[in-house]
Amino acid sequence: MSELKQLFETLAKNNRKALMPFVTAGDPDIATTAAVIRAAQNAGADLCEIGVPYSDPIADGPVIQASYQRALDAGFRLKHIFDLGKDLAQSKPTPVTMPRVTMVSYSIIYRTGMAKYVEQAMEAGYCGAIVPDLLVEEAEPLSKVCQAAGFDLIQLVTPTTTRDRQRRIADLTTGFLYYVSVTGITGERSALPSDIVDSVSWLREQTELPVCIGFGISSPETAAQLAPIADGLIVGSAIVRRIAEATNNAKQTGADPSEAAAKIVEEFCGELRKAIDGALVKS
Repeated sequence: MSELKQLFETLAKNNRKALMPFVTAGDPDIATTAAVIRAAQNAGADLCEIGVPYSDPIADGPVIQASYQRALDAGFRLKHIFDLGKDLAQSKPTPVTMPRVTMVSYSIIYRTGMAKYVEQAMEAGYCGAIVPDLLVEEAEPLSKVCQAAGFDLIQLVTPTTTRDRQRRIADLTTGFLYYVSVTGITGERSALPSDIVDSVSWLREQTELPVCIGFGISSPETAAQLAPIADGLIVGSAIVRRIAEATNNAKQTGADPSEAAAKIVEEFCGELRKAIDGALVKS
């Protein structure tokens, strides 16, 4: 049984929904990325999505685009994502035990070699990859490599994806389905589409996979609104923005940027955790 399958089965038994923060590897440096992931786990996050910086935005809004550029400007290379994974697993006094997945462009996987990327990722402690630019028509080769290795391949469904195509994507996905809540790019939003409940409910009837919602979740209030209809919630831009603000403020005041970023992420993830759990009690 994969780490993600085991996680979601345990969450379901306990009437709990997954909180999945997204962070950009290497923004502003790898040490800070490790610190904020540990802080997120301390605050009750269940798994973590770690973005592999890439020069060509896929569905990234300005906040995540900027974080990728900062990381690349600071010298991020692919080997750093694997070094980070190993460091998290060996962290003292408390290792990061929650599952970690990479958000990575298919072009990086293809250039590295599908089997080689999966092997390196697993050796570094990652249990899956979200590949946002992998077309379902081209997904089968990577899907076979991942399934043979016991490595989850997570794919995205958007509001404009036809229902037949959604089923095809689900057939080549393991771990969980990533439901994009809005049409467009990542970013914080004050309101989400009115048909999201019906869309996610329909999708959950088509597959046994957990369905996690991402894009646009900006606050504890939004998380509480979506918690009853999803198996998990992915929060990215709101966290990446807080990391950038905290590290910039720390540099100006002479404080430790990593500590400042970890503190603000732990506080925010704690608020999200409380909101999600509270919404389930009320529902």
